[in-house]
Amino acid sequence: MLDAAMLSRFQFAFTVAYHFLFVPMSIGLGLIMALAQTRYYKTRTPEDEAAAHFWVKVFTITFAVGVATGITMEFAFGTNWADYSRFVGDIFGAPLAAEALLAFFLESSFLGVLIFAKKKVSPKFYVVSSWLVWAGSCLSALWILIANSWMQTPAGYRVEQTAEGAKAVLTDFWAAALNPSIGPRFFHTVIALLLFGAFVAIAIGAYHMRHEKKDFGRKTVVTGTIVALVATIAMIPAMHAQAISVAENQPEKLAAMEAQYESGPADMYIGGYVDENGQTVIGIKVPIPGMTSILASGSADTVYPGLNSVAAGDTPPVQITFQAYHLMVVLFGLIAIWLIMALATTLGIRKGRDPKPGMLKALMWGPLFPMLAIQAGWMVTEIGRQPWIVWHELRTVDAISQSVDVVQLSITILLFIVVYAFILVMYLKIVLRVIKEGPVLADPGPGDGLPGAHSKVSGESASAAKTVKGTTEAAHAALADEGEAR
Repeated sequence: MLDAAMLSRFQFAFTVAYHFLFVPMSIGLGLIMALAQTRYYKTRTPEDEAAAHFWVKVFTITFAVGVATGITMEFAFGTNWADYSRFVGDIFGAPLAAEALLAFFLESSFLGVLIFAKKKVSPKFYVVSSWLVWAGSCLSALWILIANSWMQTPAGYRVEQTAEGAKAVLTDFWAAALNPSIGPRFFHTVIALLLFGAFVAIAIGAYHMRHEKKDFGRKTVVTGTIVALVATIAMIPAMHAQAISVAENQPEKLAAMEAQYESGPADMYIGGYVDENGQTVIGIKVPIPGMTSILASGSADTVYPGLNSVAAGDTPPVQITFQAYHLMVVLFGLIAIWLIMALATTLGIRKGRDPKPGMLKALMWGPLFPMLAIQAGWMVTEIGRQPWIVWHELRTVDAISQSVDVVQLSITILLFIVVYAFILVMYLKIVLRVIKEGPVLADPGPGDGLPGAHSKVSGESASAAKTVKGTTEAAHAALADEGEAR
């Protein structure tokens, strides 16, 4: 039966998942943008200038929508999760303030340089600005993940009783910031975002290789493949570290991930269905006994607590956690397959061969797999810690605002769906038009273009100018809204 707690959880999960469609794009493509700017700084060719400007446009459009959808979640802490905010306010104030002052303003300020000041700064300052934009996005992710990781593995605090109820009080900032799960979670998340951005670049490059801008397509596929290869290799130890962190700090979540009901060495399933009544998994098990124990501890004999050892009412939702975890693993396998295809394409490009149209068309579907894997991973992270919103300190049902009811939540959820659907349609319409148009060779206007750049006038320059104008106006408005909200 739907109640205020369930609807509040659904509303926040919906807005977070929607927002996280754009965060991977901005952080992942931020690196691609910085690499493109660096290439142009070295070559000074009009083609590389147009490519660098293209990535600024794609990044800016995505950044603007990401900022707008991120503001909603900040307000939700006060509207839907007032009791949660009262409990964690003393803890969350520090990382959220640091995110605004040390990360968001770094990213947005230097993005302003990229958009508005191309002729007003030196070429070196301009290319450094592109790297600072990307660094700011990663730093922003760090502070947000510090806050999230504290909810998973709280540290550096004490709980005090006040007239309004229990409250977590910060006692050691660095212990809270460097809580036990922040390191593995940050690197695992950022590597996943870079992997997604690389696959988006490969898809865009593959599209243009199928059409008229083959030189841009080739360079983009090669760059994206190199980033994807490095990120995929780095993901393996990152996943291992994350598994160790979960096993050591959240054993109930680990048990739900593999539907382990009895304490003992943890086995691993390739996939299946959890019979929660019979406490068994109907599926394919890895033939090596204790495989999960091996991955988490290095020994097949390491014993982990089963779900039956967890107190009644403290067990995570098993079925959805199990399915989301194994979906993430399967998707990583598909990512590896698509990476092999991208590597084969890159090797062919290096040898002067054009890939087959079927291969390029397949590569255009590549971003779907890391995006779904990212969403599945966050489902494991957040659903696997239920019923706690702050691990072993505050239950989710005790964290919602007492003033909201089912009717209010139902109306706002419906409005969110309608408005967010409209935003998504408009975003796709704009960004796909920019992607389809690709890099445009055009004379730089006032404040536009690096000093010393040479380019030729294109018949598409007027269309590009309109796109840039709309993009910069939207970004400027979004930055102003975000600054006001913060």
